[in-house]
Amino acid sequence: MISESNFSRLNQYRSMWVLVFFDLPTETRLERKAAAGFRKKLINDGFGMFQFSIYVRFCASRENSGVHIKRTKNNLPKKGKVCIMQITDKQFGMMELFHGQKEIEPETPTQQLELF
Repeated sequence: MISESNFSRLNQYRSMWVLVFFDLPTETRLERKAAAGFRKKLINDGFGMFQFSIYVRFCASRENSGVHIKRTKNNLPKKGKVCIMQITDKQFGMMELFHGQKEIEPETPTQQLELF
């Protein structure tokens, strides 16, 4: 049974999505290695690929999103552009997705288990 505190903790205005957009150089072997390493660190931190060079992660609260934003900032590559944005679950749910001209339903995120 979901208690009132759990319900308020997981509502669409408190839960957040962290989006990381990046454009990293890949001209040299070292640049490709740095770009692959950055992507791997995002994946290891629970981010999933939304589109090429756009990774997203669901967070149960603004505080939790702050932890993952800080971790991403600590892993920034020396070269290239990286943008980190956070939006509420409600805002993320209003996104319209298209494959060609056909609108598609967004994938429902899997519920992540939090251990305290």
